[in-house]
Amino acid sequence: MAEVTPNADENPWKKLNVAIQDADTLRQEAVEAHTEHLITEIETLEGPLATTLRAVYDGEGVDYFMEKLDARIKGHDHEIERMCNYHYQGFIDSIRELQQVSGDATKLKGEIQGLNRELKFSCDPLLSKGDELVKYRKIQKNVTLAIESLSLCLPVLEMYGKLQEQMKCKRYYPALKTLEQLEHTYLPRVLNHWFSQTMAEAIPRLRERIKDASMVELKDFLESIRKHSAKIGEVAMRHAAEQNNMDPSIAKKRVKTRRAPPPPNPFTGEVEDVAPSPPTNNSDKEEELSAQDLIDFSPVYRCLHIYSLLGDKEKFESYYRSQRWKQAWLSLQPPPNMHESLDLFKKYFHDIIGFFVVEDHILHTTQGLVTRSHMDELWEKTVEKLSATLRITWEKQMESFQEKKTNNNQVAENNNLEEMEIEEKSCKLASLMLEVKKLIVLFCHTLKGYGFSVGRLLELLLEMRDRYSVILSDQWIDVFTDIFTEDNYTPILCDKPEDYVIICSQFPYTDKELDKSEYPRQFPFSQFVPSIYVQVKEYINACLKFSADLHLSHTEIDDMIRKSANQLLTKTLGACLSKLIKKPSLSLLQLIQISINMNYLEMSCEYLEEYISSLTGAEKDSVHIARLHGSSMFKDARSEAEQQIYQQLNLKIDEFLDLASYDWTISDSKGQASSYLMDLVVFLKSIFMSFTNLPVFHTSCSKYVEKVAKTACMSACQHIASRLMALMLDNEVKLLSMGAFHQFNLDVMQCEQFAASAPIPDSNDGTLQMAFTDLRQLLDLFINWDWSVYLADYGKQQSRYLRVPRHIAVSLLEKLNNGDKKKNNLFASLKKNERDKKRLIETVLKQLKVLENGAA
Repeated sequence: MAEVTPNADENPWKKLNVAIQDADTLRQEAVEAHTEHLITEIETLEGPLATTLRAVYDGEGVDYFMEKLDARIKGHDHEIERMCNYHYQGFIDSIRELQQVSGDATKLKGEIQGLNRELKFSCDPLLSKGDELVKYRKIQKNVTLAIESLSLCLPVLEMYGKLQEQMKCKRYYPALKTLEQLEHTYLPRVLNHWFSQTMAEAIPRLRERIKDASMVELKDFLESIRKHSAKIGEVAMRHAAEQNNMDPSIAKKRVKTRRAPPPPNPFTGEVEDVAPSPPTNNSDKEEELSAQDLIDFSPVYRCLHIYSLLGDKEKFESYYRSQRWKQAWLSLQPPPNMHESLDLFKKYFHDIIGFFVVEDHILHTTQGLVTRSHMDELWEKTVEKLSATLRITWEKQMESFQEKKTNNNQVAENNNLEEMEIEEKSCKLASLMLEVKKLIVLFCHTLKGYGFSVGRLLELLLEMRDRYSVILSDQWIDVFTDIFTEDNYTPILCDKPEDYVIICSQFPYTDKELDKSEYPRQFPFSQFVPSIYVQVKEYINACLKFSADLHLSHTEIDDMIRKSANQLLTKTLGACLSKLIKKPSLSLLQLIQISINMNYLEMSCEYLEEYISSLTGAEKDSVHIARLHGSSMFKDARSEAEQQIYQQLNLKIDEFLDLASYDWTISDSKGQASSYLMDLVVFLKSIFMSFTNLPVFHTSCSKYVEKVAKTACMSACQHIASRLMALMLDNEVKLLSMGAFHQFNLDVMQCEQFAASAPIPDSNDGTLQMAFTDLRQLLDLFINWDWSVYLADYGKQQSRYLRVPRHIAVSLLEKLNNGDKKKNNLFASLKKNERDKKRLIETVLKQLKVLENGAA
């Protein structure tokens, strides 16, 4: 339907300037405008009219709308009729032309039918050939389909055959890759074939077979690695020794073995072939293999890749780590009696190093199988177990050594051969600990090269150093004992310059006068002084050996050696000297020589400090340097030797005094001193004369000997005085007589004469006589019966009898009174003088007791 443009007069819009009409007129105009608008929409819309029609029927002027619509339709019909009248002549002309075309078409149809018959006749042979061609084309298509099917099936069958061959040859990783290609690439192409289902069902079983087979190989590898772990550790330790310029002799000789293949390609699983090295007859020129070349790691790689492809990598990692931890624990178990053999120590450390070398290789050649955190955890547990094992081993060494030493000492107290065996065992134990220390240091260097922290093990070496010092100290006990046994305790006499040079080279002694003197030359000390000095230096050198390769500073080494030297001097040598000095077989002259030796050993401590500083490189005057305590020890030993001299001299005096046999009730003295006391005086004179005549050519020694002799003489006089006083005051002596007092006075006078005779040069100053002052005052009091003076001056500082205690006077008076009572009989009691004497004693006793009560 053609679009009709409404007239301008029928436009529903009103001009703005039109006047406002009444309400009915406005409503009518609105209805007309709305109806006109709906009709216009019906004319112009090309889509559905549902909305417009709904608006028509929803409104109130439906009839009015229908009237307007009919009027509009009639208007359009009128327009159509006018247009048709205008084009009618053209329509007639078109009909006539169409009739002419109809005749031509009939003629053409006849011609076409004729041509069709001719064409059909000529095409019959061609159609028959075409049918044959279609037939053959179908055959060709079937053949092509068959070829395509075979082309799809043959690779599957070939891959399956390849899979079986790889399984037969135990090439499990390539087999797994083949199985994966067969499952995901080839089998989907032949799903419509019956055998594909059979193959698909067999694939899971084949995977399990591959997993089981690879796990068997892994178990064989773990068993093999356990056997070869010690060898791997040995090679690694030898390499570390060569790299750190350490002694590689602690490891065994080089042994050539096969080189492990490289890890397989992670994408194909194939292992590249390594060309074999050409053989050579000269094994010394062969290239040394690394520790990783000694074993084939391919089972681990294959098993790891297989489990990774099969999605069980975590299971494999867990199994591998648990098995390796069990092997690590086995490696940490020490061999039986390891404390007795260096070879067992080597095997123990080689096994541990081999374990961690293998794990380090696995760490760097795999992804995630062994992690650094896992390695660190293993290492921490290993260090803890290793430290505990070494401590227990050292304890066993010490217990074994002490047990053997005790047993041998009990069996052979006087057998020099057995003592030599004990010393030899001590040397072997010290050497073993030194070699073990070197082994631990090399162990630390080896594993430090693989990135492990060895600080705790180095601290363990410091603990081992203390045990080593104890072993050395025990060893040097025998050394010092042998020196003391072999010494003659007389000054060294050199007849030849060679002997003099030897002694001067052994001991730092300088004396210009001795250097200028004629031969024979005599040193002031005996042979054990240079011998001990040399052995102390040997001990220092032995301690220094332990400090090698510990990477300690000069100050640390110096402190360590000084600490060990102090232990040797104060404990070991001090104990040996104390034991020597207390030997009852030593004479007084030998004890004098020992005390002289202590002076020179004390002076040698300064040279020992210089020697230690020269060895360690530490500054001597550094505030951090510890001082040797040998000087104080030698002073103590000298004092102990002097005390032993005094004790031995007193023991000799006691032997004479034990012979004393007094008759305490005799009426008159013998008129001369007792024989035992005369013998004692003669002995003392000979002893002190020998002291004076000691072959000592040196001023310092002469003065020292004179000092010791004076002290010994004073000690002897004091000891004699105390023993004589004890004889009178003995509780078993119940009775005394004046005759006994006079006889005892003669003995004391003999002692006083000895003291006044200056048995030691320059001892006539009255000091020795003072030792007998107590006895002299006591005897003078009783012999002179000077009780009035005693009682009058009692308690005064200028008293004549100041050194006579009251209780001693009372005790002796009572014994004297008891003696008189026993001696007096009935007739003697009638004598006036006896009665007077008795009354006098009783009177003095009463007065003394009054003094006692007053003092109380």
